[in-house]
Amino acid sequence: MHHTRRLFSYLTPYRLLVLLAPLMMIGEVAMDLMQPRLTQRIIDVGIANNDLNEVLRTGGLMIGLSLLGAIFGVLCGVFAVKASLEFATDVRASLFRKVQSLSFANLDKLETGGLITRLTNDVVQLADAVQMMLRIMVRAPLLLIGSIVMASITAPRLALLYVVLIPVLIILIGSVMMRAFPRFRRVQQRLDAVNSVIQENLAGVRVVKAFARHIHESKRFGAQNDDLRDSTLSAVYLIVLAMPLMMLTVNIGLVAALWFGGNMVNTGDIEVGALVAFTNYLMQSLFALMMVSMVLMRFTRAEASAERVNEVLDEVPIIVNNADGPPPPTAAGKVEFQHVSFQYGEDATPVLQDISFTVNPGESLAILGSTGSGKSSIVSLIPRFYDVTAGRILVDEMDVREWDQLRLRNHVAVALQESVLFSGTVRENIRFGKQDATNEEVERAARMAQAEEFIGKLEDGYESVVGQRGVNLSGGQRQRLAIARAIIRGANILILDDSTSAVDVATERRIQDALAELDITVILVAQRISAVVNATRIIVLDNGRVIAEGTHDDLMQTSDAYREIYRSQVESVVGNA
Repeated sequence: MHHTRRLFSYLTPYRLLVLLAPLMMIGEVAMDLMQPRLTQRIIDVGIANNDLNEVLRTGGLMIGLSLLGAIFGVLCGVFAVKASLEFATDVRASLFRKVQSLSFANLDKLETGGLITRLTNDVVQLADAVQMMLRIMVRAPLLLIGSIVMASITAPRLALLYVVLIPVLIILIGSVMMRAFPRFRRVQQRLDAVNSVIQENLAGVRVVKAFARHIHESKRFGAQNDDLRDSTLSAVYLIVLAMPLMMLTVNIGLVAALWFGGNMVNTGDIEVGALVAFTNYLMQSLFALMMVSMVLMRFTRAEASAERVNEVLDEVPIIVNNADGPPPPTAAGKVEFQHVSFQYGEDATPVLQDISFTVNPGESLAILGSTGSGKSSIVSLIPRFYDVTAGRILVDEMDVREWDQLRLRNHVAVALQESVLFSGTVRENIRFGKQDATNEEVERAARMAQAEEFIGKLEDGYESVVGQRGVNLSGGQRQRLAIARAIIRGANILILDDSTSAVDVATERRIQDALAELDITVILVAQRISAVVNATRIIVLDNGRVIAEGTHDDLMQTSDAYREIYRSQVESVVGNA
């Protein structure tokens, strides 16, 4: 239970609750342990002597102790639930903070579906384990030990039955636990896979419907769902099999106690009340041992969850932030690539090879190339989403690895290829780029991004609610809001990663004219010639290498690849016209 114990440190702030819950449970168990002795007194003293007063007096005491035990039990439950929920909240918050601190490469490895499971289902498993630890894991051992002690005091000779029964139950419990842990770990892994399929399907539901692939997706989900069912059944069947075997052991013990105890009553070696009390203690102790086993089995599932949670908490960000990094020598917006190569994993194929170029402050650089040529990879390296494999990138004369990440990303604004918006109003989505932006700044950014016109047509204007991921807006509208969100940041370097692809050419030109007024460095990735012709410099990528560089006029004269792209797109436009 190493992984689970590590997480118990999150209970430290709630040590009072962790102390009070077991104390209340001790009180409840003490009340339960007194009941069989009082039953013995009623039988051996009250009934044997026809003493009704003794029966009533002892019966009243039993009722009083039961009520007191119930109060202790309720208080234990309240403290345990409070502690487990606080624990779960803190673990979940810690996981979320950790995820936010991880690099893109870490997140690529962990995957979204798996992270969702760890933040939800795995944390729930751990919270349940904490609650059981504070209640049943206190109750069961106390009841087990207390019952054995009381049974030994009540009928020492019959207590020898424990010598046989307890080892048998322990062997059963141990064998079940050894097999249960790997099976519950597989259950959580299958749950990851189901969550991943659901997340992908919901994110791409429009694509699925557009291509009429719902049957294929249903089959894909069905396969993962069936795997989850089979893994869960495999784990549950083990417990289902164990329960009858343990009950059989308990019942054999009860029959043996009644058999030997009955003979002892006949020979006068034990009173009837003592035999009744002993059988009660025997059942209490054996059921307590079964409770321990069920809790331990539950802990095997919690251990599997704890291992997965710790895997995230132990993940070391691949990109280490230089939080004490000095400010750059200048803050003008210069970007320089020096023989940069990059690949997404140690064994992956390089996506960029020996890339060198310089963008001076106030210039615009356009990166043109076919799909998969490495355009987006170049711009993801500037704000240091990933680290270069070789070479270096300078922003304002300083290696991006020497920058404090917060300072760097305040200096470099990005409108990513996928224009992801958040639930909230249009104003809140634009203000995401600068939390303290005034309404005037929001509206200015929207005007520059050519978003003001369509925002004005929305029912509530800037207060119109954007659906999750911006589903109630068109692709071009989402892109313009994403550009406004980047503009409002007020950064010296603005990166547009193919973020005008869904915008018409005339609107795209107006956006570029507005950006030119800002006098900032603009790096734009595009596949359309219309987006790049006015750039200060254009580089053409092919298979991760720069194959041409210059202005539009230069490239039309010197680059066959550029002329081919220009010709194909211009002829396509003319042909369509």
